[in-house]
Amino acid sequence: MFNKYCYEKYGDIYETNNILRSIVLCRPEYLENFLSNTHWMRSPNHKGLKELGIEGKGITYNNNFRSWTFNRNFFNKAILSPKFTNEVIDWTNELFNELESYWDKLFLREEIIKENKNKLDFIDWFNHYKNDMIIKLLTGERTYSMANYFNTLSDEKSGHQSERVEDSEKLFQAIRKFHTGHCFFFIIYPFVRRYVPFFKNIADNLLQSIEFTNQKLDEIIKRRRQQIEVTPLDKLLPHDMLTSMIIKNTFRDGDYVETDEANRSMTDSEIRVNLFDGISNGSYKSANMLSFIIYYIAHHPNVKKKMLEEIDSIFQDDKMRTINKDDFYNLKYCEAIVKETARILPIVHFNTRYIDKPSEIAGYQWPADTFFLINVQTIHNNGNYWEEPNEFNPDRWMNENFEPKKNSFIMFGNGLRLCPGRKLAVIELVCLMVLLFRKYEINLVDMNSPIKTKCNGILISCVELLVEIKPRN
Repeated sequence: MFNKYCYEKYGDIYETNNILRSIVLCRPEYLENFLSNTHWMRSPNHKGLKELGIEGKGITYNNNFRSWTFNRNFFNKAILSPKFTNEVIDWTNELFNELESYWDKLFLREEIIKENKNKLDFIDWFNHYKNDMIIKLLTGERTYSMANYFNTLSDEKSGHQSERVEDSEKLFQAIRKFHTGHCFFFIIYPFVRRYVPFFKNIADNLLQSIEFTNQKLDEIIKRRRQQIEVTPLDKLLPHDMLTSMIIKNTFRDGDYVETDEANRSMTDSEIRVNLFDGISNGSYKSANMLSFIIYYIAHHPNVKKKMLEEIDSIFQDDKMRTINKDDFYNLKYCEAIVKETARILPIVHFNTRYIDKPSEIAGYQWPADTFFLINVQTIHNNGNYWEEPNEFNPDRWMNENFEPKKNSFIMFGNGLRLCPGRKLAVIELVCLMVLLFRKYEINLVDMNSPIKTKCNGILISCVELLVEIKPRN
């Protein structure tokens, strides 16, 4: 609301000065050169990054260009491969079947529906679903966050080993705590978070969560290294990202070359931070995005009708068939819904950039160490670039000749920092829409209530989404 007010009062470029002086950009034209290779850093170097153990590592907050490029190139190669795409679709199907088994017991029995007890908090379920999904895809190991959530709601237990279920929940909570709380290390001064009791407790709690997560990821990495060592060379290895990172530039890597700095193997520390990056970003954003999709579909019956027609034309009356890659490429309207939801309510409502040398941006000369915010939501909802910008209209994406003005649609960012998980996210969201709507009728419990969100740094998250679910007639 504050930034909407600033945009309406001050226009396409304005300055805020709170903890950090920020220049806010609200026009695609300002991004033409800004998203080039020159301005690649997401944030300034910060003592908080060192305390969190992520300075100069991974992708998200890495300001060491050589290290960032090394990790980014690998990440792209692993996550955009055809084998990984197949894994995404297969595990989306499999974990949804597990989710259904819990819903059948809690919400979908005939007597439960008759008693009007078939209501659930959609975002809670899919936060746990996405945690299980992303950890499986990236590490190859199963966690049981959904099972634990089911256990808290039911007298009947999931059947999975209780110790593994409890460990899964601890890991889920630790990752969630980092994602919702790491901004604390950017906005609270080091002296305050180290010595002022209230703030020190928050900082210590967050650091303990990170230490726990790192310990669990180190155990997973160690187990996989041992498994690879005892696997004969003529046997295929799993297609998860962890295995790809471990065998990178070794004799088990199909693209092995003689080792130098650019083509060396990855250390355990690098592997761990990349896993942490992928898990924390891959679970949080997709679960929230799916919740927003459900909300907008519920409020637009014409969109829902077209979506169901597309789903039914592909799957006919078969509500059980697993989704495959060909199905995904034929689900054009479902993909249009994903894009339109991201346009009208972007999860990342600000992209950040930082310059370490003087630059000309938006017609002004800026000194080194200037921090910029790209106001994604304003750009996505600007009438100069979008026809009826406040209307939820997936049909705009169905026109073969339609092409958004350059940098007016930055769902996954742009430039060097373009999200490496973009393909994974769209595939999973489209497949989940099909799995949900071809078989179930999903309605909001309160159609008159606005969607409940909160702002967490540069991200918007869904706080609660109560839905009523029953088998589709």
